[in-house]
Amino acid sequence: MSTTIKTLAVASAVAAALGAHATTASAQSKEKCFGVALAGKNDCAAGPGTTCAGTSTTDYQGNAWKLVDAGTCESMELPAMADGTARKGSLKALDRDKPA
Repeated sequence: MSTTIKTLAVASAVAAALGAHATTASAQSKEKCFGVALAGKNDCAAGPGTTCAGTSTTDYQGNAWKLVDAGTCESMELPAMADGTARKGSLKALDRDKPA
């Protein structure tokens, strides 16, 4: 095996290892945020009768979550509820905005 091929093999292995580390770090900087997804745009947990990602039927459905940057969930600015009450994201499932 030539020196050039060995060098390329080592460089490829290092690049692959660094790429895998970056993906892991990126996933760790996200958190599940309930009540912030638009209808059909949730990442999972859309309550009984749904199967998972993209199955929420109501905007800001309280039992559906979306991955957001860590530390931003509860401070996201969302439209107020119909009665004027502030609507916020939560790290736990909510009982609001569920479909009838």
